[in-house]
Amino acid sequence: MKEVVGINTGVMKSLEKDLKYQKAQRKVEKLKRFYSHLAVFIAINTVITIVKVMYGVKAGQTISEAIFSFSTLLTWMAWGIALALHAFSVFILPKLVGDDWEERMIQKHMKEELNKD
Repeated sequence: MKEVVGINTGVMKSLEKDLKYQKAQRKVEKLKRFYSHLAVFIAINTVITIVKVMYGVKAGQTISEAIFSFSTLLTWMAWGIALALHAFSVFILPKLVGDDWEERMIQKHMKEELNKD
């Protein structure tokens, strides 16, 4: 009986280790997606700004007028709001609801499903 318990304990430790690895892997994926989003945000908005400034200068605006025009800033602001929400979901929300929030919700819904039968 002791060996069976030892095997079960070993299996449980292995499963626990696998779950921790998967949790860490999900966190890293979320970070990777956020930093990719940030890099694309900077690259695309920089190109858009350069093009808008070039057209603005050709149209008679000064460089500062072209850079700080509403249409130029609007692309940074609109996409910046989406980026800020993404950052909130990656960095702040887990601290507010707890790192184990997903696991708690999964367990809750599994219990509900199992109790239906």
